[in-house]
Amino acid sequence: MTNKPRIESDLPQCTDQWGWTYHHMGIPSPKKLPNMRHIPHLGMWVLGFDTSPYGVEWMYFDDDSIIDPLIQKVPHPAFVVPNLREAIKNKQLMGEPSIPSKGIKVAMILHNGAPVELMQFDE
Repeated sequence: MTNKPRIESDLPQCTDQWGWTYHHMGIPSPKKLPNMRHIPHLGMWVLGFDTSPYGVEWMYFDDDSIIDPLIQKVPHPAFVVPNLREAIKNKQLMGEPSIPSKGIKVAMILHNGAPVELMQFDE
């Protein structure tokens, strides 16, 4: 791991050196948007993931959502990681890793006060 400052043209360490791949950007919405899809077990609504060429996903949360309050307020990037267990070592977890749907393991970490989602897909 390097401690040298990143310059404008450098890719972030997580993609350049650790092999993570950008997946999406989750952005909280203050209101429910038309055509949002409900994910009842998480208490959230989503829109755009399946249609955005940039991986932008809008999120709206039910009052009783189980999602961490910070994630409900602050946008987060999500990365696919080769090994979730390795990726979360020495990271500050925001709750326990979970399986939101079949074949996907997810962990939310906190980095400099911002949430970051890490995802592993079963092959």
